[in-house]
Amino acid sequence: MLTLSTILKHYKRPEIQEAIIGYSSDKEVAIKYGENGFGKRPDMLKYPSDILEAAKQGATSFHVSEEIWSNPLQLDPMLKKSELHKLRKGWDLIIDIDCPFLEYSKIAADLVVKALRHHGISSITAKFSGNKGFHIGVPFETFPSQIKTTRVIQTKDYFPDAPRLIANYLRDMIMEPLSDKIYAFEKNDIKKIMEKTGKSFDELIIEKRNAYGDKVKRFDAGAILAIDTILISSRHLYRMPYSFHEKSGLVSIPIDADKILDFDKEMAQPENVSVKFKFLDRNVKQNEAAELFDKAVYANLIKETKKEIKLEEKRDFEEIKAAIPQELFPPCIRKALGGLEDGRKRFLFCVVNFLTSVGWNYGRIEDLLRSWNKKNF
Repeated sequence: MLTLSTILKHYKRPEIQEAIIGYSSDKEVAIKYGENGFGKRPDMLKYPSDILEAAKQGATSFHVSEEIWSNPLQLDPMLKKSELHKLRKGWDLIIDIDCPFLEYSKIAADLVVKALRHHGISSITAKFSGNKGFHIGVPFETFPSQIKTTRVIQTKDYFPDAPRLIANYLRDMIMEPLSDKIYAFEKNDIKKIMEKTGKSFDELIIEKRNAYGDKVKRFDAGAILAIDTILISSRHLYRMPYSFHEKSGLVSIPIDADKILDFDKEMAQPENVSVKFKFLDRNVKQNEAAELFDKAVYANLIKETKKEIKLEEKRDFEEIKAAIPQELFPPCIRKALGGLEDGRKRFLFCVVNFLTSVGWNYGRIEDLLRSWNKKNF
């Protein structure tokens, strides 16, 4: 349990004060006062001495927005969406690894970092949440200023949709290897996972098709661990680095993003905390997350299109035995596959429906659509 002396001793350290103030720039701040909940919103922190003064008034932790604002004090619950867009300068991507079991969280966080590295992103930082999870951060400056979907959108306004799309894309990308690694961590013993999590066999096991098309049963990490963006909607907050977690009494500390597996909770004991790593370092390579952004949006379009397609189970015509080659496609399909400036989403729905009707499987369809997407302008 946190004591007043522990809180004051921690927050009166100059390096802790400077670090917290640095994270609060252009961000909405909310201060938590233990069991009394949060103070006023919106709030800001301006001077290092504000940290200790708040602690003396009973503050236990400091929370900050993922969104970046031109003037956080102008925020109001009654503002319209268009008014929020005018105030918002951007947003940072914060991936939240949420799991009751620290060792599983470490494996998931490590895989998220590796997935981001795979997309050419170097500006990745990480921090321990203060209890059992981790936050992986990518600064707004790494993303392109605009994105093309069915229209051109300012990236700063594509919120909270953009971080949701990216979180879903990364989750889908790592879920299978995550399941394998957690299963291996428990010595391939599903009973150990059942005992640890309190989940039943049926809750932990799903049926999937393997590379050969056969149905197999396998452990699903998604049953015990969530990988999501912290922001469900605008103005949600996350615990600021170097703030206490009231339940654990530990400090939410930035850590080496490439050594998450080496993390130990002892590092987050207040007496062991040092300001060594930075979270959301803004000295970054501009637009290096553009590829991640594009792939996340594209993957979502494919997913939504598949949901819309409903194939008839009963057919009054002979099944196609082999996929029809592109040379036999209707002229309108062939022309559109050469690239489109507008109407891509509508065509995507049409062409996937067409291709599945003429014998193409989803693997070939995805390859064709990836090639087609490069031709769009």
